[in-house]
Amino acid sequence: MAVQKSKTSKQRTNTRFANFKAPSVTLVECPQCHEYTMPHTVCKNCGYYNGKEVKAKKADN
Repeated sequence: MAVQKSKTSKQRTNTRFANFKAPSVTLVECPQCHEYTMPHTVCKNCGYYNGKEVKAKKADN
């Protein structure tokens, strides 16, 4: 059975994960209102998805 010779320090442990870089967010243009939104989601500005209105837009009073 393998036994470590000495304790691995916190700094040495954390340096293994220090080079992680989160990927940038992909944005696509909505064909209805031309706002940039995340792909495969309902547009927050106009409420359309895949050419159909999914969520009705609130009326301004």
